Amino acid sequence: MKIINSLFSWLIKKRLHQIELFMNYPVEVQQDWFDILVRSGSGTEFGKKYGFSDIESIREFQQRVPVHTYEDFHPYIEQVRAGKQQVLWPTEVKWFAKSSGTTGTKSKFIPVSWEALEECHYKAGKDMLAVYCNNYPETGLFTGKALSVGGSHSIHEVNSEEYYTGDLSAILMTNLPFWAEFIRTPDLSIALMDEWEEKIDIIAKTTITQNVASIQGVPSWSLLLMEHVLRVSGKKYIDEVWPDFEVYFHGGVSFTPYRKRFFDMFSKNQPRLMETYNASEGFFGMEDIPGSGELLLMLDYGIFFEFIPMTELGNPFPNALTLEQVETGKNYALLISTNGGLWRYLIGDTVEFTSLKPFRIKITGRTKSYINIAGEELMVDNAEKAIFDACEKTNAVIIEYTAGPFTDKETGKTSHHWLIEFATPPADLNFFSEVLDNSLKNQNSDYEAKRYKNMILSFPLVEQLPALTFYNWFRKKGKLGGQNKIPRLSNTDELIREIKNSISHPDE
Repeated sequence: MKIINSLFSWLIKKRLHQIELFMNYPVEVQQDWFDILVRSGSGTEFGKKYGFSDIESIREFQQRVPVHTYEDFHPYIEQVRAGKQQVLWPTEVKWFAKSSGTTGTKSKFIPVSWEALEECHYKAGKDMLAVYCNNYPETGLFTGKALSVGGSHSIHEVNSEEYYTGDLSAILMTNLPFWAEFIRTPDLSIALMDEWEEKIDIIAKTTITQNVASIQGVPSWSLLLMEHVLRVSGKKYIDEVWPDFEVYFHGGVSFTPYRKRFFDMFSKNQPRLMETYNASEGFFGMEDIPGSGELLLMLDYGIFFEFIPMTELGNPFPNALTLEQVETGKNYALLISTNGGLWRYLIGDTVEFTSLKPFRIKITGRTKSYINIAGEELMVDNAEKAIFDACEKTNAVIIEYTAGPFTDKETGKTSHHWLIEFATPPADLNFFSEVLDNSLKNQNSDYEAKRYKNMILSFPLVEQLPALTFYNWFRKKGKLGGQNKIPRLSNTDELIREIKNSISHPDE
């Protein structure tokens, strides 16, 4: 096995010089991909509509093609799902990544082309391992199994042609090259099961006898699996079950609220962490400097990036910036054009550049996930840090949380309403609330100004929820497992009311 491990490490590192290329020539690499994408899309229905064939510059592309949301693309995608091709992308598209996003109740179906699989997602998987092996030359990663916590997929037939829908993770696992099956677990027949509660039990029982060296997945569901592994095995710590466990590759949501809960599951063998930034629409970044919390923007995956200043958000033809125009310390909405046939697609994430040489970012939130009822402009990044501070100072451990606005019916005063489910609650919830409030003030000057003497915003209302509240809410909505995530912040109280109603009326 050591020979196999050394061979895999050597092969995977061959990719490093290509990463260095786009780090050294980012603008040129992005220009090349822009040219390739527009040329590839020129013969599609979408490309003909916007005259791709005679677009000669990025500026002309920006002036001609408006910003698109999923709702704008929906009619095109439905045509492709009905069997029509050459609509958004020139090659045949038969895979659709099913995603509910963060807030929507209606499923989205993101087209996944062969190019998106090979040139984006699989290339990213190799790069993730290449970067990891480069950072840790002594790794024994390939002597053990890689456990992926994924979703399910289904097959549909239209006009005698099959098309496939499922979580992105299921699509990736289904199409993996044969050699990858030797290092991953569980078996596909288990990994692609539909029923999440049965699947997580079988995964736990199957893998406790295997040598699992890594896990990849969304923190909320990965931790749920690991906790079930401990229950099934009767062990106190994960490294008693998997002594060679080495690294957790995480993404989808911020790891910050889950950090203590995760490391409490290990004894002396504290694992490494590596953050990734991937979505159904593409793979965008990875943490190349261990522990930095910064994501190297991956520029040669068949994606052309634009960045919309928050003041321009909502404008169909915003003053969108390219790489050479962005600045550090500012929030931008991410806009992408991809080799899956998404053009000027507003993915819904907001990012901030932490470095321009090379280009590194951090995810600050969602374009629809914030609270701004009094001009405080509270972003998810603020919330995650404040939750972390409050947990650190009160020895609390959280499972999930969400927050939204609250208006006192008697006084008319407004505040933020936090619903939190604790694994370990604080001894004093009011002190927890004070730390949370003070942390938000320290991070966000607008929030601090609005909280001054309770004149505009009152002290936050923090409510502790019963155990399994969020899990039961997910189950009730048919969204257990996979890529489903709880919205962290909402600018209305609709989600707050829905969750509280699910507690008082569990069977509705």
